[in-house]
Amino acid sequence: MTARVVSIHLAPGSRLPTKSVDQVEAEAGAGLVGDRYHGTKHRHVTVQALDDLAVSAEVLGRPIDPGLTRRNLTIDRGPIPTRPGERMRIGEVELEVVRIAAPCRLLDDWLGPGAMQALKSPRGGTVFRLLGSGTIRVGDEVVVD
Repeated sequence: MTARVVSIHLAPGSRLPTKSVDQVEAEAGAGLVGDRYHGTKHRHVTVQALDDLAVSAEVLGRPIDPGLTRRNLTIDRGPIPTRPGERMRIGEVELEVVRIAAPCRLLDDWLGPGAMQALKSPRGGTVFRLLGSGTIRVGDEVVVD
């Protein structure tokens, strides 16, 4: 079965809530246009999977809104690559793993006590760099190399 993008969230600044969008422009070597990490060297996009969020929600004891995790892209199912150098393609855009995304202490503020622990590795997603440019849209197919 093919995974698909189910939501896209951008954080316009540090500690600001994310905003949900239907599509985003991805710039190779720079990141997602409109996200606070756009222009950074390696942290271009973060990806999480709904099935990992479901496990985290069980640990936490309540539902987890994908937008509150502060990850950019949510796909409907994993697994998501986690080893540096592994690649995947979302729509027309190629991504390369930088590292596993460490949960931020702000998660306890946004989702409630225990959220940071519930979303710890490997359920917290993966940080990628963008190797290609293009538009990423909700509904795009995700292909793991």
